[in-house]
Amino acid sequence: MARKCPISGKGALVGNNVSHSNRKTKRRFLPNLQTISLLSDSVGSIRMRLSTNAIRTIEFKGGIDAFLKGTPARKLSPEIRRLKRRIEGAPDRA
Repeated sequence: MARKCPISGKGALVGNNVSHSNRKTKRRFLPNLQTISLLSDSVGSIRMRLSTNAIRTIEFKGGIDAFLKGTPARKLSPEIRRLKRRIEGAPDRA
């Protein structure tokens, strides 16, 4: 599984560890990915691996349904576009 958030697009970055003597060795900066279950009104529970930044954005927008309905499809990854089509096509479970 790639270390990349499908919502925000955050991925691994490359940099250097710099010692006191100024030696440089390669290192990776990994995104803070969390596996969470989001509750959708129309589809039910969805498990995703998202960055903490994306989790905060989804909560701020009012949940995964509201976030996906308000975001244009061209800004989403193919995996999330499929989820958006599922949510828009499904009747509300409430």
